[in-house]
Amino acid sequence: MKKKLFTLLTLTVFTLSSWAEDGHRLWLPAQKSQTAHVSTNAQSATIDLAKQELTDYFAGTKATLLIDPALTDDEGFTINGNEDSVVVRARRDIGLLYGAYDVLRRQATQGNMNHVEQHPRFRLRMLNHWDNLDGSIERGYAGESIFEWFHLDEALLHQYARANASIGINGSVLNNVNASPKMLTREYLDEVRKIADLLRPYGIRVYLSINFATPMALGDTRTADPKNKRVRQWWKRKAKEIYSIIPDFGGFLVKANSEGQPGPGDYHRTHAEGANMLADALAPFNGSVIWRCFVYGANHKGEDRVKQAVSEFKPLDGKFRENVILQTKNGPLDFQPREPYSPVFDQISETPNMAELQITQEYTGQSHHLVYLGPMWKEFFQYVEPEWLAGISGVANIGKDRNWCGHHFSQANWYAFGRLAWDPSLSSEDIAKEWLGQTFSTDENFVYMMSTIMEESRETCVDYMMPLGLHHIFKFDHHYGPEPDGFKAEYPLEWCPVYYHQADANGIGFDRSSKGTDAVSQYREPYASMYDKLETCPENLLLWFHHVPWTYRMKDGSTLWESLQYHYNQGVINVETYHNIWHNKMRHYVDEQRWREVDDRLEDQLQNAREWRDVCLKYFGGFANKKQ
Repeated sequence: MKKKLFTLLTLTVFTLSSWAEDGHRLWLPAQKSQTAHVSTNAQSATIDLAKQELTDYFAGTKATLLIDPALTDDEGFTINGNEDSVVVRARRDIGLLYGAYDVLRRQATQGNMNHVEQHPRFRLRMLNHWDNLDGSIERGYAGESIFEWFHLDEALLHQYARANASIGINGSVLNNVNASPKMLTREYLDEVRKIADLLRPYGIRVYLSINFATPMALGDTRTADPKNKRVRQWWKRKAKEIYSIIPDFGGFLVKANSEGQPGPGDYHRTHAEGANMLADALAPFNGSVIWRCFVYGANHKGEDRVKQAVSEFKPLDGKFRENVILQTKNGPLDFQPREPYSPVFDQISETPNMAELQITQEYTGQSHHLVYLGPMWKEFFQYVEPEWLAGISGVANIGKDRNWCGHHFSQANWYAFGRLAWDPSLSSEDIAKEWLGQTFSTDENFVYMMSTIMEESRETCVDYMMPLGLHHIFKFDHHYGPEPDGFKAEYPLEWCPVYYHQADANGIGFDRSSKGTDAVSQYREPYASMYDKLETCPENLLLWFHHVPWTYRMKDGSTLWESLQYHYNQGVINVETYHNIWHNKMRHYVDEQRWREVDDRLEDQLQNAREWRDVCLKYFGGFANKKQ
């Protein structure tokens, strides 16, 4: 009897543990089926992965993977069949892996499996990790780096690669754009090789952020001047060394002459001269230089910060090598909850562009707020056409926390980035529903309620943080919470919140009209004229482009000050509603651990939203109420 009881308890514990959820599985299949027979007409490490995924998780009886030379020569695929039997075809083996994951996604969400054809819209679909060599992560909110140098967790890296391949990500920059010169030493390159070998079967190429002054910092040259012969030779030797170790190495990501980072400007050279030196070193190996346009406070110090990227790069358009790509943040400032699109995308036409999005929520509540960024990115694509871009990158939110992202719902931003990088025409709502169905539950009520919350959450964040075009009024350094009165004389003025809202007795907002800094002139028409006029500027960007009187009448008849109060209060009310719905209606749809952890995060978010409202309305009210 005791033996039977022990066996029953053991089985019960095993069953409970097998169904326990801590978020580590992400959106990937939960339960193995192992019922399908999978056949292929080719072999490779990548095809073996595709075969194994379908063998383990396809619930039908038969799946066929076919390399088809007649198909388009890209990473796309076709699917034909039904829930019992499917055929996946692709020109390349990575297309079969992507197709296998698409089959499993459709299986999990009851999607169509017949006459499906998919092709990636962007050639480069990359994650940018801001991970440091000591294991810390700049703007990371989910624990330490998964790239534990000299102690690599291969199992964890396989799981990372599998998750990325399932959403079509094909590049990974392993280290922080504020890069250490040590990254290019042989001991670290040997570690990079190990990671590259692990990621390669999943279709992911590795890239490295570099410090522009690396040869000088390592003591190999006396300068980092891109016109210096020894410096140029050093980079050519280093490129040859890297490709001897990692033949499919992707290339370099560079942050130069911004926020104290070294660059060609230190030697009175242009960004083009610096980028071209690196491009010449990588060109024999088909490597790319991805040069960031996040540049301010160097050559155009004192100019409106949001104008400096165009001022810096427009005169250089067309002067870069063919293997140079300019990488520009979606907005002209710095990943704010709402910004207009960056005018770099209007002004640079002769040099390939990549868009840089921020998946990690530096300015949208970090790992404490449920803020789904899909609607923000879809808003960006209303202004920047995908065909203008050579690729898309996302600053990763991945760390060693068990659920990878700190907040269970922050996983949705990693997922949404991959899906939009593959197909930017997808709706953010459909992506949210996909993610919910694979991650939590396919119950219609659950998916409807939570997808509605997700779709609203970005606008809610804007409301309780910085409505009507307000921006960058965060607490110094860590950027969590409000500090509208922020000013430090020892800091550059463009780091201080008071610089951005410019509140006074007459009104609030930054005048970037033709009568102010004229930032509007950097935009194409009709946006330049639209943003320039107070009457035609969209109200959600009003204070971005104009200094507006407190008594200005909004379109609904309220004054600007009344409208600000409404938005701040409405944002808090919305978070209260989200918490109420999750706390009282979602518990029976979700396992206890994840329900409790999300509930705790929503409580944190509500407390922080109230802080934003109370601090900002009290501070701005000190100006506005003088005019009432």
